[in-house]
Amino acid sequence: MTLKQLRYAVTVAETGNITEAAKRLFIAQPSLTSSIQELEKEFGIVIFSRSKKGIQVTTEGEEFLGYARQVLDQTNLINERYTGASEGKNRFCVSAQHYSFVVEAFVEMLKRFGGEKYEFHIRETQTYEIIEDVAHLRSEVGVLYLNSFNETVIRKTLRDNDLYFVPLFKAKPHVFIGKSSPLAKKKKLTTEDLKPYPRLSYEQGSHNSFYFSEEILSTMDCDKEIVVCDRASLFNMLVGLNGYTICSGVISEELNGPDIIPKPLDVDDYMEIGYILPNSMKPSLFTQSYIEILKNLCR
Repeated sequence: MTLKQLRYAVTVAETGNITEAAKRLFIAQPSLTSSIQELEKEFGIVIFSRSKKGIQVTTEGEEFLGYARQVLDQTNLINERYTGASEGKNRFCVSAQHYSFVVEAFVEMLKRFGGEKYEFHIRETQTYEIIEDVAHLRSEVGVLYLNSFNETVIRKTLRDNDLYFVPLFKAKPHVFIGKSSPLAKKKKLTTEDLKPYPRLSYEQGSHNSFYFSEEILSTMDCDKEIVVCDRASLFNMLVGLNGYTICSGVISEELNGPDIIPKPLDVDDYMEIGYILPNSMKPSLFTQSYIEILKNLCR
């Protein structure tokens, strides 16, 4: 195995096409194909499946490429530190539930470590996909919450995927509403206060189980429900329809504007928000830095 071979494999995965990857790498297509096959033979794995439709990354290929990217990133950091030269883009990916402090930390991470070239990803996505992203090393770190209702199921899913959870902070339940909502004048809200208004929640895809819901009290009876896929739609409907969503109450006015406000919800519950990492891999320098930024924001 060589760094060049790892770079070849990552480039093929990025382009999804051997011919395009060969052009980008300035090598002949047969040489690239041979290099990838040697790598697969050396480790006894299949990184790419090949068909008439093209190439696809296999499940074991996703795991291998996750390690490969980390090796290349570390090599790039060493080159920058000691030679001042960079061999490629700085890369980092985080998957998370829809938390503004995760985005704040991501912005700070870019300001500190983006450099001249970078490719940073932030995936605000479904709970089960966060777990899969980190398990298959598509993301270096994930952010989600536990509480008394979902903890047993989520922790088992983490164990099954060889991941572990580290708490950041524990929050009392809050409700996000528009600042012009009829509920905005109340200091504290009850579940009875919420009944006349539409509840907004995030879609959880094929794992749309209550245990994987991004919002607590997901089993609470509600006559008006709206399910969305992204934060912008949810915030627009909070304002436009006087809707609400149950959350941690942590929000950044700088990033999300002044139109959404949190109100405490009078229920006996909590959200323990934290990050997940793979047991099998030491966090990269980027991951360690991102976690440190997260901790500072959460303080």
